[in-house]
Amino acid sequence: MNNCFKLTWTVSGREELQLLREFLMTRNISKAALTDIKFKGGGLYVNGDPVTVRYLLKAGDVIDVYFPPEEPSAGVKGESIPLNIVYEDEFLLVINKPAGMNTIPSREHPVGSLANGIIGYYNEKGLKATAHIVTRLDRDTSGLVLIAKHRHIHHLMSKLQKTGKLKRIYEAFVEGSFATDNGIVEAPIARKSSSIIEREVSENGQYAFTSYWVIKQFDGFSHLQLQLETGRTHQIRVHMSFIQHPLLGDSLYGGNKDLISRQALHCREINFLHPIHQEEMKFIAPLPKDMENILIKSKPSI
Repeated sequence: MNNCFKLTWTVSGREELQLLREFLMTRNISKAALTDIKFKGGGLYVNGDPVTVRYLLKAGDVIDVYFPPEEPSAGVKGESIPLNIVYEDEFLLVINKPAGMNTIPSREHPVGSLANGIIGYYNEKGLKATAHIVTRLDRDTSGLVLIAKHRHIHHLMSKLQKTGKLKRIYEAFVEGSFATDNGIVEAPIARKSSSIIEREVSENGQYAFTSYWVIKQFDGFSHLQLQLETGRTHQIRVHMSFIQHPLLGDSLYGGNKDLISRQALHCREINFLHPIHQEEMKFIAPLPKDMENILIKSKPSI
């Protein structure tokens, strides 16, 4: 089973006499995944012996599930790009992405993306996998990005996202001041009909919910903390513009570029329940220098 991703469990007493199929379904291994395991080069083993999904479990049995080997996406070429790796284990990567780097290649920027760098890193490590990016950031947004090392782990993390158990907290600088310390924006977002890039609040859009808290107010702008309850494209940028507080530097949505030349948005924190170890995980990336320098040079409002 060379180059196969493997998960291992030991059967407890309360799980005795289950069919292996039932046990694996409780571990979020779908029927489609079991079909792939059967026909595309994976395997099911108990105590080192190959078995079928009809195997009847006994307490103390050691189950090994080998998933079919993955091939890197042909459309993403591996590149040797320095990566700021905040955390890594055999299942996940957390990377602090700089502003000015695409998360995935685009027509305008076919190389130099985070995905290109991840594939290059995997090649150096001898890991056969593609870049399963769980949380994407816009090109000019900095901060933490979560990557799964296998499609099954990506599947598990996507389920966490849908149930609100994967949290992302951002910091942003927005134009203007606020009369209250916190607020929410609950407004659907759709692609603007006249643009392939720009989004807008629209009654025909997808549901979107953003919470924000004022950290500090300065002359001309406010420093916010924000949390996404949904993950729509450009969500924070659109919502802040919608309430007349566009992000500094975000000219696409009405922000001025006097203090910074890119949208002043940074994914500071990611926290989630580890899909395998079931441990609470929390990672924090401090503000990048361009945003930190603005705070140093700016005068708080009275």
